[in-house]
Amino acid sequence: MSDTSAVYQFKATHLWQEAQWRNEATFGVDSSGKLVAAAGESPEYLHGWVLPGMPNLHSHAFQRAMAGLAERRGPGDDSFWTWRETMYGFAERIDPDTLQAIAAQLYVEMLKAGYTQVCEFHYLHHQPDGTPYAQPEAMSLALIEAAREAGIALTLLPVLYMSGGFDGRTLSPRQRRFGNNVDGYLRLLANLRKHESHDVRVGVALHSLRAVPENVWRDVIEHDALKTGPIHIHIAEQIGEVQDCLATRGARPVEWLFDHAPVDKRWCLVHATHLTDAETTQLARSGAIAGLCPTTEANLGDGLFPLARYLDANGVLGVGSDSHISISPIEELRWLEYGQRLSTRHRNVAARHAGDSVGETLWRAALKGGAQAADLPIGALDAGMRADFIVLDSESPLLAARDSRSVIDSFLFAGNVSPVRHVMVGGKWVVRDFQHRDEARIAARYRTAVERMAKS
Repeated sequence: MSDTSAVYQFKATHLWQEAQWRNEATFGVDSSGKLVAAAGESPEYLHGWVLPGMPNLHSHAFQRAMAGLAERRGPGDDSFWTWRETMYGFAERIDPDTLQAIAAQLYVEMLKAGYTQVCEFHYLHHQPDGTPYAQPEAMSLALIEAAREAGIALTLLPVLYMSGGFDGRTLSPRQRRFGNNVDGYLRLLANLRKHESHDVRVGVALHSLRAVPENVWRDVIEHDALKTGPIHIHIAEQIGEVQDCLATRGARPVEWLFDHAPVDKRWCLVHATHLTDAETTQLARSGAIAGLCPTTEANLGDGLFPLARYLDANGVLGVGSDSHISISPIEELRWLEYGQRLSTRHRNVAARHAGDSVGETLWRAALKGGAQAADLPIGALDAGMRADFIVLDSESPLLAARDSRSVIDSFLFAGNVSPVRHVMVGGKWVVRDFQHRDEARIAARYRTAVERMAKS
């Protein structure tokens, strides 16, 4: 309902609306969790800076529990491909209960950091030997339940994963639990869409070009199940992937994708690290999202996205925490900018015009792209949108003496202590005074789960 009797009133010291700060601004939240115009008296006063919560457009939840466990050098040069073997071994120990425990803890950490929505790129479908669970969607349901426990909005992206390389090789033993044929995948997708609600959206993920064989690509892309909703894909993350695609398909990954799929604003191209100038422009003009994960891309040694050229072409982007080596929209956006500074030896690269704020440019861009990737009415504090917002602590030393021209820049670039004091998702407070509503229980279960995994 949205009648005034069911509206909760708020008044914010500072409210970020339509890309600018409004002082002493009032707004309402109705009983369905949507923002509405304020009406009535006695609003709750929010001391601080109220911003739209950040969508996290790329997550592999189970990898949170292995963060920090792949930082010891192997016998040769380490890369994404050697890290992947460590990840495969870790994934073998995850069952539905363990996944729910890890994901719930991760989602609590996301909320406290300022993320209010997550796109879960989920490929851990079956038992370790590839045998389906009695309920084939058991692992996906564990993620849905974890999101509901934590109170974060979820766009679940079950992944189609069919082959182990561009040459169409069969899945390795460690990859078998990821695999589905097309029919099995479509059944999984149909079953999961029955669980959609106001806070759960189900989209589609194609793991990568190497994981979806060329001979089934057209049938997959043209299937009715892919005609609506978001479509996410890993692409052009590593140089080796680009070289393999050139060798087997005669084109670079992004080039091949645009030649074989109707890429538009429903698509999120995750990483898209290694692009030619022509590919960068084509991606920007398509309206698709570049899904950037700077801390993971740095951790894996992937490379740097061509940010300046992409922004100059009016490209859409968002950020994700991917492998969760870090869980902070501050750090993702900070290192998106810092990577450009290191490679170009210039400052304030994301601000493309004199006087522009780097922090405002990046926060605004990531809100837009993240909302588009999630396919949810989020990313802005306008009437009719979900009431997903964060309140920055007005007493934080990091924000002392800051005004509307400098507060977002200080939020992103002035320190490592998060000033996110309160978080609301879908009209419900999930974090108050820096504490999550169910933090202790979820953390205790997480510790038990990872300790059990360590013993195994």
